[in-house]
Amino acid sequence: MKTNKPKLVVVGNGMVGHHFVEQLCERQISQHYDVEVYGAEKIPAYDRVQLSKYFANGSADELMLTSQADYESKGIALHLGQQVSHIDTANKWLTVNGEQTPYDKLVLATGSYPFVPPIKGNDRRDCMVYRTIDDLEAIEQAALNASSGVVIGGGLLGLEAANALSALGLKTHVVEFAPQLMSVQLNDKGGELLKQKIEALGLGVHLSKATEEIVDGETAQHRLKFSDGSFLETDMIVFSAGIRPQDTLARNSHISVGERGGIVIDDNCQTSVNDVYAIGECALWQQKIFGLVAPGYQMAKVALSQITPLMPGLSVAPLTFSGADMSTKLKLLGVDVASIGESRGFDKAQYVELSDVQAGVYKKLWLDETGLYLRGAVLVGNVDEYSLLLSQYLSGEALEEPAVTLLLADESAPLTLKDNAIVCSCHQVTKADIVEQVIAGNHQLAEVKSCTKAASGCGGCSALVQQIIDQTMQAQGLETDSGICCHFDHDRQALFHLCQVEDIKDFEHLYQQHAVENASPLALGCDICKPVAASIFASLENQYVLNEKHVALQDSNDAYLGNLQKNGSYSVVPRVPGGEITPDKLIAMGQIAKRYDLYTKITGGQRIDMFGAQLSDLPAIWSELIAQGFETGHAYGKSLRTVKSCVGSTWCRYGVQDAVGLAIALEHRYKGLRSPHKIKFAVSGCTRECAEAQSKDIGVIATEKGWNLFVCGNGGMRPRHGDLFATDLSTEQLVQYIDRVLMFYTKTAARLQRTSVWMESLVAGGLEYLQSVIIDDALGVNHELEQQMDKVVANYQCEWKTSLQDDVFLQRFSEFVNPEEAPMNAEKHYQYQREQKFPITSDVQTFAAINNRESGAGNIAITLLDNEEALV
Repeated sequence: MKTNKPKLVVVGNGMVGHHFVEQLCERQISQHYDVEVYGAEKIPAYDRVQLSKYFANGSADELMLTSQADYESKGIALHLGQQVSHIDTANKWLTVNGEQTPYDKLVLATGSYPFVPPIKGNDRRDCMVYRTIDDLEAIEQAALNASSGVVIGGGLLGLEAANALSALGLKTHVVEFAPQLMSVQLNDKGGELLKQKIEALGLGVHLSKATEEIVDGETAQHRLKFSDGSFLETDMIVFSAGIRPQDTLARNSHISVGERGGIVIDDNCQTSVNDVYAIGECALWQQKIFGLVAPGYQMAKVALSQITPLMPGLSVAPLTFSGADMSTKLKLLGVDVASIGESRGFDKAQYVELSDVQAGVYKKLWLDETGLYLRGAVLVGNVDEYSLLLSQYLSGEALEEPAVTLLLADESAPLTLKDNAIVCSCHQVTKADIVEQVIAGNHQLAEVKSCTKAASGCGGCSALVQQIIDQTMQAQGLETDSGICCHFDHDRQALFHLCQVEDIKDFEHLYQQHAVENASPLALGCDICKPVAASIFASLENQYVLNEKHVALQDSNDAYLGNLQKNGSYSVVPRVPGGEITPDKLIAMGQIAKRYDLYTKITGGQRIDMFGAQLSDLPAIWSELIAQGFETGHAYGKSLRTVKSCVGSTWCRYGVQDAVGLAIALEHRYKGLRSPHKIKFAVSGCTRECAEAQSKDIGVIATEKGWNLFVCGNGGMRPRHGDLFATDLSTEQLVQYIDRVLMFYTKTAARLQRTSVWMESLVAGGLEYLQSVIIDDALGVNHELEQQMDKVVANYQCEWKTSLQDDVFLQRFSEFVNPEEAPMNAEKHYQYQREQKFPITSDVQTFAAINNRESGAGNIAITLLDNEEALV
């Protein structure tokens, strides 16, 4: 549809092109342009920085940054799988698939392509590159028939590719022309330590090797013949020897390009042609190509600011591009590596060097000739000082203390960053930006991520962002991980530890020994600390939650073992392990629901919830359910809710493991665990992921070799994709890891903290820290965690079955002193639609009105249950 708006076209839908569109929409500039985006790939923008994650689950879903539907919802036309072949800059036309389309402003974000060295035989079968999702799919297919793989290239991309081949189970070699790995970022000593660490992981590293030819091998498909007369045989080869700017479109359209490639841009990111801009890896600024995503994001903002002055009232203050910091921190094959500024040194430089061979750590700082200014740094094996060093480098200010103190800082000391310090290089977020959001009330890491985008790029600054959040809250006088309420100075983790170590099993003793001194002895806690204590006691002992010592601690739901609903009624939710139910049980449940006139619904957790039960009916309903073999589903508690599953290999032709059987076993094992927040599981029988396991607190996906474990995902108001924790586990390993993760979460999480937020709050390293604790037993607590889980499992009881044998408990369900005189007009609080009862609400009436519209009459009649009033 043609409009009178000017037309803005973006060629390229990679990370930088997508970021430009995001900025366009966030600033509402897209409302004043017709925006079209052309992407050469068949799928929308995805995260190239995290490409190796593709091999964790065989899916690109986790990498996706957007979707076609997302673009459509913003009024932006996204054309995928379409190449722009020519630009008529004089008439402002683009040629796409032989057809012409006009533009007023044009942004080229065509990115780069992988460089393949001109080696004879480089086009042989199973010689590939590592750049796109299609490339990864080709690598994955080739690996099915291979036992070994070689990566040609020992830089950042080459080591990422090597990590991918290693993850696919191949004997992996890295071949590098230079005498060291990562020759752009590291000096010789740093490169040597990195080599040693990678070789210790079982990978082969071959330096100073010039490949002359690739021919048939004798023991493998290929033989790489090197110029020194040696050779290496392998089944597949991945070229990852750098990138080249994708400037063909500009070159063919008479837009200036550099002698060695790249679309020439000025400080405004404009090309040699008016109204045509270039951003990202395709752009050449002052003879430099920037191969990281952060500079591309900066260029996107500059280009946007230069385009908008034409729109009255929408102008963004014009920015200019003045270069970008290429500092980086990453983990390569499990090895922490970081480089800042002039990381390889320079003439007349002074330096401070720290080499700990035993610990496998190397650090070096480069200073100017006066020794007062930090000009560069290289860190291998330990990068704890990266944030502090980067801040010092970017500030350009003189050192206040000897440089060696930067490497010997006390990790427990408060963080000292200036307000203008760049915390997130990917999105240029400063400390001041984060502080502003914390002061505004955003106290969770996830909230600050959403508001500022800090830690949402490569994620390397997450720990630093959390530190700034904590410091800002403390400066405001707000508590961080301190007392849970006015009665206790301890947080939940500390209370859990005290109860465990001191064997405290009731609230009275906990209160006497650890409540604050000025807490009134008559108060004995509040609605915050009492349920927390009850949960801790249940997690430690798993005794009956409504025994005489604990019954007064429970909140309204736990007190009645049912979820209180909006109209004062309760829900009844029996456990249906793994979503599997026999016809007899299904019939029994239906008969009970019909007998007590309960609204029934199959939930997303694959069980049947029954709503509208009166308080006085709960014991009778549960008595009948238990007689039919049902148990409580714990829908009222902070505990395991459901273990969702697909049918797995039992019925599905794609299933590779028994998903239902495992789901049932897991649900029975963990059904009694009380935790800081509710927990949901799912088990999928193959990577098609029908059970949506990656959106659960604990997600399990079957593989040909066993099970992949995902942790700390959730749906809800702030959905979070689970992180891949471990792959190809045996069932025994899987259960062992889940035992440890759940008990470590139960032991250390804050009050009402979901697993997703909990893991993000693990400042010591998030997923990697959790893996070190659970898999490597870094804290030496795994035996204790397993014993604790075994105790919880052994002490399980159905709380409703136990409660029905307690006459004192049953008395609380008598709503009236004289039941025979109870009012009989409860039905007036309900109406019937779709053959079920509902509370009388405007929502149901509205939908009823839609369904009751008379054909051709144009009137809508809504009749209330008591027939006393009609609306027309």
